[in-house]
Amino acid sequence: MKKFRKIGILTSGGDAPGMNAAIRTVARKALDEGVEVVGIIGGYSGLIKDHIIPITPRTVSNIISRGGTMLYSNRCTEFKTEQGMQKAIDTCRRHEIDAIVAVGGDGTFRGATDLTNRGIPTIGLPGTIDNDITATDYTIGFDSAMNTAIQMIDCLRDTCESHARCNVVEVMGRDCGAIALGTALASGAVAAVIPEIPFDEAETITRIRTLAENGKRGFLVIVSEGVRTEDGKKYGEVLAKKIETETGVETRFARFAHVVRGGKPSLRDRYTASVMGVHAVEMLLQGKSNLVICEIDGRIEAVDINYALIADRYYKNKLMPGDLDAFSAEQIAAMEKLAQKRRKEVETIYRMVAQTSK
Repeated sequence: MKKFRKIGILTSGGDAPGMNAAIRTVARKALDEGVEVVGIIGGYSGLIKDHIIPITPRTVSNIISRGGTMLYSNRCTEFKTEQGMQKAIDTCRRHEIDAIVAVGGDGTFRGATDLTNRGIPTIGLPGTIDNDITATDYTIGFDSAMNTAIQMIDCLRDTCESHARCNVVEVMGRDCGAIALGTALASGAVAAVIPEIPFDEAETITRIRTLAENGKRGFLVIVSEGVRTEDGKKYGEVLAKKIETETGVETRFARFAHVVRGGKPSLRDRYTASVMGVHAVEMLLQGKSNLVICEIDGRIEAVDINYALIADRYYKNKLMPGDLDAFSAEQIAAMEKLAQKRRKEVETIYRMVAQTSK
């Protein structure tokens, strides 16, 4: 079992509320175990540029309630090159960093695997508002993002009702419709438009027209940003114009964009980040690495990060030649079972939105 004397913490990719809670817990748990802790400023680019700071218990005081990330974040293309990777490894050697905890999404985990394969044991924490990491039921930041979105949607609802309008709202989520689905159900929206399920535009427009004729005044349609038209345009604005033209209901378009990434993290995200952070340090102290800490059926569990990455591609139909070569038939069957579970979850909530929008 390797003795870890010093670990580094970094956050990478899009920021998410709860990242600071993860940083705080990882740092304090490690320090309590007698392990020195440093922060890597600006994600993987911080490793390349040698932006390293010492972390003490006071460094992370009062950050648990702050949004964003005190270590800042970045998307680093240089880290994907062998030259950039070697610079990062050299930084770790120079500062005697024995292991790293990396908080972020799938891109962050790819980087974590590269570090582990080159001798720097790394563990990933899932931090992304999109909740789009297939191996885990929940990612840090998802609840906060939905709470921020629902607050703004509720404000739009008031105006929709007052003026007999429809509001088409675009929310973040890239290629994942989780935020759109959750906020659509929680806001009583008439429809959710997500990348995972083909959208019946004609049926939705007919339903809005019928509901308006029967006295309904306000309408909400929540659209995931990843949905586009055949010619590549974002679908939300296009849909808003069609609804107004074909129903006669005055329709406005709203894009919340990066607002939902900021703000104070919810209790759910602070709690989950803290529990996952403790588990990550415990895994390192046991000599384990190349893992991602997941929430599965209410339990916090460590999953092989290579498996998590390929399971994610499996579910999203993004497998590349050779991706499955390193896995057994049983592991591939488990990926298929997980993919079916995720599809069923999405389909179930999607039906709920339609059934409760009458």
